[in-house]
Amino acid sequence: MRTATNRAYDLTPLYRSFVGLDRMASMIDAASAQATNTASYPPYNVVRLSDDAYRIELAVAGFAESDLNIESEQNHLTITGSHGDKSANDAGDYLHRGIAERGFERRFQLADHVIIEGAELANGLLSISLKRELPEALKPRKIEIGTISSAAERGEKLIASKTSGKAKAA
Repeated sequence: MRTATNRAYDLTPLYRSFVGLDRMASMIDAASAQATNTASYPPYNVVRLSDDAYRIELAVAGFAESDLNIESEQNHLTITGSHGDKSANDAGDYLHRGIAERGFERRFQLADHVIIEGAELANGLLSISLKRELPEALKPRKIEIGTISSAAERGEKLIASKTSGKAKAA
């Protein structure tokens, strides 16, 4: 049994690579620390395509689109797979059964402002496209440097005068 202290993989460098998905890197690290086989099924990749685009790839050989369910709620992405009636595949006697046909549930915690653009199933690989979209209020903006016009030029009314200390009627 592997523990967090004698783990073969150090995922610390990934934290620098996961811009916007820091919590996802933490989830990957936590998932790799678990000793059960169910925590590693199905195997997956996380790919950074650009600064704001990512892709999660899951190896789901043997699952059809109708067997898979992808749900997003707040910052949580849940992917479940369950086989329906498999009696058609069980017609023969298996001498060896090494292909996993068990159901699964894989959860990912996404960073703030990450949206799911879509999903595609091709050649047994489920690809989920993610994009980080910051709201306009959170995006950096450039402040132009220029002259500040006086209150009279901007059409503002003077309410109080500092020199006299008396309020003037506007």
